[in-house]
Parts: sequence; C-alpha cells; structure tokens
Amino acid sequence: MATVYFDEATRRFSKDDAPAVDGITLDIADGEFLVLVGPSGCGKSTTLRMLAGLEPVDGGRILVDGHDQKGVRPRDRDIAMVFQSYALYPNMSAAQNMAFALDNAKVSKAETKQRVAEAAKILELEQLLDRKPGQMSGGQRQRVAMGRAIVRNPKVFCMDEPLSNLDAKLRVSTRSQIAGLQRRLGITTVYVTHDQVEAMTMGHRVAVLRDGRLQQVDTPERLYDHPVNTFVAAFIGSPAITLVESEVREGVAHVHGVPVPLDRAVAGRAGEKVVVGLRPESWHVVPTPDQRSDGSNGSSSSNGATGIRTDGSLALAVELVESLGAESFVYGRPVDAAEGADRVTVRLDKRTHLTVGDVVHVQPNHGEVHVFDAASGERIEA
Repeated sequence: MATVYFDEATRRFSKDDAPAVDGITLDIADGEFLVLVGPSGCGKSTTLRMLAGLEPVDGGRILVDGHDQKGVRPRDRDIAMVFQSYALYPNMSAAQNMAFALDNAKVSKAETKQRVAEAAKILELEQLLDRKPGQMSGGQRQRVAMGRAIVRNPKVFCMDEPLSNLDAKLRVSTRSQIAGLQRRLGITTVYVTHDQVEAMTMGHRVAVLRDGRLQQVDTPERLYDHPVNTFVAAFIGSPAITLVESEVREGVAHVHGVPVPLDRAVAGRAGEKVVVGLRPESWHVVPTPDQRSDGSNGSSSSNGATGIRTDGSLALAVELVESLGAESFVYGRPVDAAEGADRVTVRLDKRTHLTVGDVVHVQPNHGEVHVFDAASGERIEA
C-alpha cells in the first residue's frame, strides 16, 4: 500500500496544443479508492498512465510514498495496471496469464503457484484456471486481468475503464466485486471511468476532470449535494440536474417565472442573474384544483402566458416519462414557453401516473436549490 501525490502534474502532447493534463494537484491516501471521472478527452486516462509511468510528466511531479517517480521505469514502480481491453495472452491459460509477471520477476514456482491460487479464490476463478481467454466470457476475462494485477501484490492498482466492455448487468455485479475486493486487500486504487454512476457507487472519493483540469475532489455525497460549479452539478447525478438562468429581484430568483427565495447570504453575493440548479427530487407536485380536498374551484388557475398559476406553481407539458417501478421521472417544458426553453426533470413516486401530453404542476422544495454565478458558473455559498 502507498500514498500517491500529484504535485502540479502536467502532460503536453504538443507545444502548440493545450495540456492534456494541466497542473493537477491531488493527494491520495494510503488504501484509498479514488475514482477519476469526466467526459471523453478530459485527461483522466492520461493522468492514470502518468502515474503508471506509461506517459512522461512534462511539468510538476508525481510522488509515491513520498518518492518522486521521475526516471523510474514502469516495471520498477510496483504499480499494477488493469486495462479496458484485458490484454491477455490468447495462447496462455488463465493461470499462465496470471503468473506471467511473477515468472518474469523470477519468483519461485512454489510462491507463484500459491499467489495464483489465492487470487483465483478471491476472484472465484478456481474452476477456470486451465481455460484460455477464448473459452471465457468477458466478465471472466476481466477477472483474470485483475488476478494478474493482484498476484503482484503491488503498492497501487491503476484501473483504466475496466468494465466498459461488459454488458450493463455484468457491469453492476462486477463493480461491486471490485469495490469489495479493494476493501479486503486495502491497496491504494486509482480507477478511471466516464460513467458517473460507476464513480459514485465505487469511490471513497471522486475527482472530476474537465479539459485536463481538476474541478472538484470530494466524497460522492458532497459532490452531489455541494457541486462547486455548474459543470460538476450537471455531470454528477442521473437524471441530470435542471440548470436555469434566472433573474434575481429583492433576494428572489425567478425560475421559469416561479419565485424561489434565496438564502440571505446567497442573495447578498448574487448579481442580477444567477443559474439555479434543481435536482429531480427537489420538486414536488402541486395538486390541480379538481384534485384538492378543500373544494377549490379554480382559484389557482394558470396564467396562460407563462404557465404560472396564482399559487406560484409551474405548469409543465410532459414530453417523456421514464418509469422505473418504485419511481418515475418526468421530463417536461413550461407550458407556452418559448421554443428552446430549458427542460425540467421531476421525480415522481409510484402513485403518480402521467403520460406524454399531460400537464403537471410543480413547485421547488424550499432549501433544495443550488445557486451559481451566471458569469463564472461557480457556486455561490451561503
């Protein structure tokens, strides 16, 4: 096990282009499972390869257990890499693939056999050790690739999108196996993925990258509840957050015309325009007049120009319904809104049934809004 420290680490593929990795500073604790996540081309795989020694560091440095890795060959770094493509030798059995690095390191046959047997037991591969990769499923081949890394007993695991070649069901089961395995072994792990759901369910902490720059490093819960900017807010969470540019008047933001009172400290730091973020669960459905138990006969009717009723709720025209059994998600646009208006996502419980073409009235939950500066996209803290 080891600590890992990226100290302003930078990688440039060309002097004329922007850095692929731009001055990343990141401290990874001994035994931590850290996930690097971000869109394609953001620099996450390059960051991982720099740690493994497969890419040079053009600026800054990378320390493992306090030792600068500059000039240290990949084979001497005691870092095991698990690739997306498995990279297994097709003419070797699972046992031979797992033992290959140990054979090259001149480890005794007895110790090699013991390590392979231990890894096979952990990964439930004992019945597959004599099979070649072509005789195994994708999930089994990925476990063999992981076993090849485990037998080395490295200081650090580097995993580069190891589940992306698996089908959806197998990805879910395998990611829980990887997370459980890391907990048992306690080996410092840096895991790369573009799948934010994978990142949120596996990592002790998650580092979000964009265009080679580190945006935020935090626990999954903090990333979801306190994103530092609109990029992190939009990237983390499924379905995605609704972000609406809104005017602020007298401490109140107007989201599609619906008044949303801001915290006094936030309002004091906000300009005339902010971006308000609302998660799908941050809305609640407001009953229409004919659903009310008080016999109301229309005192909360809609304003046709804006889709806002006199009770301050927003009328949404339903465009899509995703039913997931215990809950569903509704995607809609404000009634009579201009073309291209932001779409709103609302989570419903299983008792509420809507179809495309329906109109549903919703209001934001008090205290569940995220507020960002409209110019910079940075979060405005209370």
